[in-house]
Amino acid sequence: MTDPREVVEQQLAAYNSHDLDAFLATYAEDVTIRRTDGSLLQSRSALRDTYAGQFAEARCRAEIVGRLTEGDWVVDHEIAHGLADEPLRVLVAYRVRNGLIDRVDFLG
Repeated sequence: MTDPREVVEQQLAAYNSHDLDAFLATYAEDVTIRRTDGSLLQSRSALRDTYAGQFAEARCRAEIVGRLTEGDWVVDHEIAHGLADEPLRVLVAYRVRNGLIDRVDFLG
């Protein structure tokens, strides 16, 4: 079994290097992502559609300032750069099952 921290770390490295295929490879096909605005993404293909533009423009980067883990869950305190005029601080909870992220909740 793959350590959830390793999966989330692989996802972060792919995000920061703007490698869309490697980023998507860390997610389950039926992933559910709850965003801070209340919207949902409910598949790997929806994730691709959402992130393709910002990866192509190489305008996103996340910095981890804290991480907690418990069982299948990894919760990162992130500073997201390149998505708005100023960096955004957010908590992101990732659930990893069978070596893939199957649920993400943006908490703030």
